[in-house]
Amino acid sequence: MENVPYWRVSGFYFFFFASLGALVPYFGLYLQSLGFDAAAIGELTAVILIARVIAPNVWGWLADHNGRHMSIVRVTSLFTVICFAGIFIADHYFWLLIVMAAFSFFWNGSLAPFEANTLAHLGEDSHRYSQLRLWGSIGFIVAVLIGAELNISFFPTLVISLLIFTWISTLLVPQQATKQISISSQSFYKILKHPRVIALFIVCFIMQASHGPYYTFYTIYLKDYGYSSEFIGQLWAFSIIPEVMIFLIMHHLLTRYPLKYLLMLSLALASLRWILIGYYVEYLSILLFAQILHAASFAMYHSVAMQMIRKIFIDAYQGRAQALYSSISFGAGGALGSLISGYTWQQLGAELTYLWAAIICIIAIGISYLWIDSS
Repeated sequence: MENVPYWRVSGFYFFFFASLGALVPYFGLYLQSLGFDAAAIGELTAVILIARVIAPNVWGWLADHNGRHMSIVRVTSLFTVICFAGIFIADHYFWLLIVMAAFSFFWNGSLAPFEANTLAHLGEDSHRYSQLRLWGSIGFIVAVLIGAELNISFFPTLVISLLIFTWISTLLVPQQATKQISISSQSFYKILKHPRVIALFIVCFIMQASHGPYYTFYTIYLKDYGYSSEFIGQLWAFSIIPEVMIFLIMHHLLTRYPLKYLLMLSLALASLRWILIGYYVEYLSILLFAQILHAASFAMYHSVAMQMIRKIFIDAYQGRAQALYSSISFGAGGALGSLISGYTWQQLGAELTYLWAAIICIIAIGISYLWIDSS
């Protein structure tokens, strides 16, 4: 870790995920304040994630081919700010659809090349990735708490301010050339055909799809049960505390236990989390426990997935591998989860929406057990 520009890399994670912390909990609430119904909120949230299917692969491919990951990160971060500024022009459905699609294309294009650059800095210490990524979690907490104190009309101002700081932070992070610490005679696409690789990406897709009801409707759900905006913001922030704690110790867990079983554990605890939120929302103690489980449903899962991808793909493929991981899980999985939850929330209610999220996590456990090796 001594060769890693720790604070400059951490600064990007802080501001990037702070912008996520401003966007995710309050975007649905902002849209609701504009008069949109649940289906429209689900669709507008999904379009942000649909762009994540395409964007990371485009920018990840470019980054791998020109070898200048940070140049891609700086360009995409700048255009993210420019595109999001369109939200100040108008607030009707189709305009917001265009703005969110354009914003997301660039915003979702910056993280995968940055992750590849971070892993290049870490080299053989890739298991220590979580010690850098935890600052993203801290940024998320800060933004959530700030957002809770602001009137929802200030939502666009908060987000664009954080996006500007994200772009500025990219100017401070140096480019790190990839080191071929692993050799493979196989092409990128041949590696993708391995059953264990296919299974891993399917599991990642399912895990993020299960988060659809949470990321899209959690704030609205709690407000419907009478919780205040300030308290809801505190609940979002509270979930990040155990996430940070897991990130602090994940480098020990990753070297001590089989990755497969850590992945299965995170899926099992995610399933439990969705059941608790869906059926026990009126019990504060249970809600708090469910938020503690965010340490497993995100932090443990993400750390394990990153380590698996790092082991499977050589350095020259890391940009594309990170892009594929992002597009399949956070992009396609997140988009489908948000889209489905928008319709099921309106037609079937919150309980059944969270129930299907829990069930698909159990399916993912079976896939992990059967097809992912225990390395």
